[in-house]
Amino acid sequence: MAVRKEVLVDMYNRMTLIRAFEDKAHELFAAGKIPGFVHLYAGEEGVAVGVCTHLRNEDAITSTHRGHGHCIAKGCNVKPMMAELLAKETGYCKGKGGSMHIADVSIGMLGANGIVGAGGPLAAGAGLSAKLRNTDNVSVCFAGDGAFNQGTIQESMNLASVWKLPVIFVCENNGYAISLRSLAPTATQPRWSTARDISDRAAGFGIPAVTIDGNDVMAVYEAAAEAVKRAREGKGPSVIVCETYRYYGHFEGDPGVYRTREEEAEAKKHDPIMRFRAKLVEMGTLTEKEAKAIEEASRKEVEEAVKFAEESPPVKPESAYTDIFVSPYY
Repeated sequence: MAVRKEVLVDMYNRMTLIRAFEDKAHELFAAGKIPGFVHLYAGEEGVAVGVCTHLRNEDAITSTHRGHGHCIAKGCNVKPMMAELLAKETGYCKGKGGSMHIADVSIGMLGANGIVGAGGPLAAGAGLSAKLRNTDNVSVCFAGDGAFNQGTIQESMNLASVWKLPVIFVCENNGYAISLRSLAPTATQPRWSTARDISDRAAGFGIPAVTIDGNDVMAVYEAAAEAVKRAREGKGPSVIVCETYRYYGHFEGDPGVYRTREEEAEAKKHDPIMRFRAKLVEMGTLTEKEAKAIEEASRKEVEEAVKFAEESPPVKPESAYTDIFVSPYY
């Protein structure tokens, strides 16, 4: 698939921005500057960027508790994102939502979500809205491998299939449902599913599905292109299972005793950013110097976001009583 240079460079920029943001969030949490829970997306950048590159502002995505990467890939600004993490008034949710609830409806980011599998019904609803309004807009539900066990995801897939809704269900299979590995290489029995491939489940709903290397951003890009085209043409939903790996624990502070350091080191040999960078240099799209400049620019942008957040006023306790209802309400 031929892709314009500016698109490829933008993809690399967003991937490096996600990584820089997550690495900094890891650092800030360890320093005690971020209240609440934080779940980091580092290592999975190829999935969010590969999918969201095809989307317009009018298209919707629903996210998970591990949502920073989806936010940045969809176009959220890292300054109010960082302010939200630091509980500042200038955050996307005025500092009251934190890491798991960042949203920007103006660009189709319907929100990260602390409830596992909760994005399915929201994505189906957005898809139904697009269909009833006779648009060619699509919605994407990002969910983890554990979330694909939830009834909410299964029911949403069924409804999307029956009504031919323009929804793409993207399973980010990082191998672990919190600390439980689905199919360990030496396991004789499945840990939490008898399905050897999560994409097989789509057949029960008559939905086309593929399983791909989620650490290859171009493989994700190509699979998403087909799924988005299908959805825009009114042909219904698709399922894309992206096999990837999260570099940090399930949450910040996770001791990570359920996987070995050797396993983590092996996974990092397939780093999605380094693989994409090597491909771009090989293609002549970027030089090593240009690639490094993009990485440095991403780190600088994140540092500026931290400065913005630290200089912003903290959320006031009394603000807990505001923004509870949509106005006007009945």
